[in-house]
Amino acid sequence: MAPARGRRRRALRALATSLLAAATIVPLSALTAPSAAASSPAVATTLAGVPLLSGSSANLPCGTSRGPGQAHCLGKMMVSPHGSGPLLVSTPTGYGPAEIRSAYKLSGASSGGRTVAIVDAYDDPNAEADLAVYRKARGLPPCTTANGCFRKVNQNGQAAPLPAGDYGWAMEISLDLDAVSATCPDCHILLVEANSADSDPLMKAVDTAAATPGVVAISNSYGGNEDNTIIGLDAHLNHPGVAITASSGDSGYGVSWPASSRYVTAVGGTSLSQSSGTSRGWTETVWSGTGSGCSAYEAKPSWQHDTGCARRTVADVAAVADPRTGLGVYDTYNNCGSSSFCDLLIQLGIAQGADGWIQVGGTSLSSPVIASVYALAGNTASITAASYPYQHSTALFDVTSGANGRCSPAYLCTAGPGYDGPTGLGTPNGTGAF
Repeated sequence: MAPARGRRRRALRALATSLLAAATIVPLSALTAPSAAASSPAVATTLAGVPLLSGSSANLPCGTSRGPGQAHCLGKMMVSPHGSGPLLVSTPTGYGPAEIRSAYKLSGASSGGRTVAIVDAYDDPNAEADLAVYRKARGLPPCTTANGCFRKVNQNGQAAPLPAGDYGWAMEISLDLDAVSATCPDCHILLVEANSADSDPLMKAVDTAAATPGVVAISNSYGGNEDNTIIGLDAHLNHPGVAITASSGDSGYGVSWPASSRYVTAVGGTSLSQSSGTSRGWTETVWSGTGSGCSAYEAKPSWQHDTGCARRTVADVAAVADPRTGLGVYDTYNNCGSSSFCDLLIQLGIAQGADGWIQVGGTSLSSPVIASVYALAGNTASITAASYPYQHSTALFDVTSGANGRCSPAYLCTAGPGYDGPTGLGTPNGTGAF
């Protein structure tokens, strides 16, 4: 960071902190901070007319701070040039339904109202309201409790009591809901909120989702390190007739659970760019942050035949995950209330949460995308675990370039023709592989 920029950020932080402490409400124009777009010409760029935010990215703030051994969400947000908070903008940014459905040849596909379940930890009090803003801005039909499209429940399947709110997990929830909407606009959505990010509440939420009539796919955008307890938890992911997806990770080469479970479709991540010079119109490479590798505990499923890993290999398939080519997400759950300088406090990292449009990626994006493609395909009644894509791999785009680390054998961390660890068998080319 340049010294002048560093001094400016420290001065802004000090000013904002003193204003917050004094409970002084002032207009943003009274502060000396330039707007996000004006402060850095590189912040807002376009790709074939789509406004994309550029710069640095960071993990969504929903990690393990509430206790050891908890899962963390696997999303990454574009970060403000002013501080450690998300880069907020006032209008839709990032990819939306048009780009996702074009890239994966889903235009015209319909789910007939099948339900995708989202399992996350803690509560997002603004989930339904923020989803309404997202869908209206993107030209999608309403998906509400009133029209039967949206439902939010606790880990026991009840409307109340809901868990405590959490600003970081609310960003994850907004990402997941918006990703389903973008990929499958006519899908119904069930949001199941676990009491905490511990494995037992999360697995209880998965069981609840699987037992809910109409649910055909469940997305899990979180993970944690493998240990000797995961085999005992696997039964909660074994729900024949329901496709269960799990994010492969956001820290590069390495394996996390539940993606390593043999009962889930492990979803890796790509960088997705529009390319007018190709017949597809898009190109994909490995996103360097995606997880992959060889499980230390999970047995190799019968449908997986790569020879460099004696146990379960991650991933199975992939979709867009690079935050630089991420999804535009709308989220307004924060702790700065009605303050007129809320956006600045959030971007400086003083206040928590978000207050508008942010651009988010990570394998937390790719997992609900693939869960939604399963719902569009409508084949889950006959699916056992993640075997179906292996039987229909020709209906996938093979990703052949990029890597997420160094390893041996190399295919576990480097893309190439056919199966590889970072992107599995490839990315959706319509619904035929699902």
